[in-house]
Amino acid sequence: MEITILGAGYVGLVSAACLADLGHHVTCIDPNESRIAALLRGDIPIYEPGLAAIVARTASNGHLRFDTDPARALARAETAFICVGTPPRPEDGEADLGCVVTAARDIARYARDEIIVVMKSTVPVGTGDMIEGLIRRMRPQLEFGVVSNPEFLKEGAAIADFMEPDRIVIGAQTARAGNIVASIYAPLAQKGVRILRTRRRSAEAIKYAANAFLSVKLSFINEIADFCEAWDADIGDVATGIGLDRRIGTDFLQPGPGYGGSCFPKDLRALLHSARERAVGLRMVETASAVNEARKWAMGRRIRAAIRGDVSACRIAVMGLTFKAETDDMRESPALAIIKALRREGAQIRAHDPRGMEAARDLIEGVSFAEDPAACLRNADILVIATGWREYAALDPRAVAGLMRGRKVFDLRNILAPAAWRAAGFDLHRIGEAHPPVSIAFTADEPRRDHAPLGSVARQSFRHPASSVGEPLVHHAAMKPAE
Repeated sequence: MEITILGAGYVGLVSAACLADLGHHVTCIDPNESRIAALLRGDIPIYEPGLAAIVARTASNGHLRFDTDPARALARAETAFICVGTPPRPEDGEADLGCVVTAARDIARYARDEIIVVMKSTVPVGTGDMIEGLIRRMRPQLEFGVVSNPEFLKEGAAIADFMEPDRIVIGAQTARAGNIVASIYAPLAQKGVRILRTRRRSAEAIKYAANAFLSVKLSFINEIADFCEAWDADIGDVATGIGLDRRIGTDFLQPGPGYGGSCFPKDLRALLHSARERAVGLRMVETASAVNEARKWAMGRRIRAAIRGDVSACRIAVMGLTFKAETDDMRESPALAIIKALRREGAQIRAHDPRGMEAARDLIEGVSFAEDPAACLRNADILVIATGWREYAALDPRAVAGLMRGRKVFDLRNILAPAAWRAAGFDLHRIGEAHPPVSIAFTADEPRRDHAPLGSVARQSFRHPASSVGEPLVHHAAMKPAE
């Protein structure tokens, strides 16, 4: 089938490459001339494992093309996939549909009869109706259909998610439009992938509901991790124990410093805005979003509490900047909030990330960037693992001990082997694991306050020995400059 993809961003590029790999003839268009020029040279502007190889293969066999001219691309298209950004408006979280409207106008101007418009972008319920009305007003005689076909791609695993999805959702108002889109995915259906056919508005709602549920699940397990810390239980065992219940499942039960990225935060804001428009209360979703935002900053405060003496003399190595591993996406990354919280207190931050440092330089001030993990660790008083890159999990604690000045490690992704790191002399703090009693020294002008469990944002009505006070986390002597 001849397919035009409008938008060469993350969703558009992954969709274009995978559809071309399924045997379709795909033209991916974008008004950004420098981006298209880079793609024509074979330079992929985003990092996604496996994407570059598929783009190279499908471009060389003629199934994938890139262009900036919508008239040329749409004139031959049988289907047009809208894959443009829908960022939240800063004032109220409403999804900004400006790029969606621009794409729809291009389709109305240049598409041929019987075009099927496929909405891949995440959009509020009712957007398909709006797009259909817009195109019909611009070209009353055009024969076309509008279908919702939401994406469920995880950054870092997008290729597998597209080619081996849990399901394909197709929301159409006519059987013909739905059948045409279903035929695009026939190679996947033949392998047993389930195709769910719904009305268009239901498909639009499925996308928001899925992301909201997963966000709630992440905030839930993070709060249970705080509970485990307070009562000396192990979140790893707890997550496994509840995940073995098939009603719950094991996915998205990994505690951490909070979620980020391009989807969950913005989609929850858009969903809550849509709910307010119809006076629908989504208190659970609203709370999950608030818990997540608070958690990111709480991580920084807890690390700050580990510093005894002059904060400005403390050197902190932050390893991991992207919102998750296997991506270069910095959007809404917990590491940003953690670093900003520590910088406000005057801490010296040296950071490293295998993929995110170029973008991070434009987002974080007052931070030095290390070209490799060893340079990041050298003479550090505290190590913070903020993103779960495999190369950080593989670090040799004995080698790290030879580089660092201090012995405090905050593993906010639970990727380090506890026994090996503690045997090497490190005071290792993990999410959802009780830590030995600690003592925190405060400056004269700073009031003493309770020391909450790592990342806790809950209001405590009681105290437990696991969170009482004891030995200092970082000794004053460790604050002296390195020789």
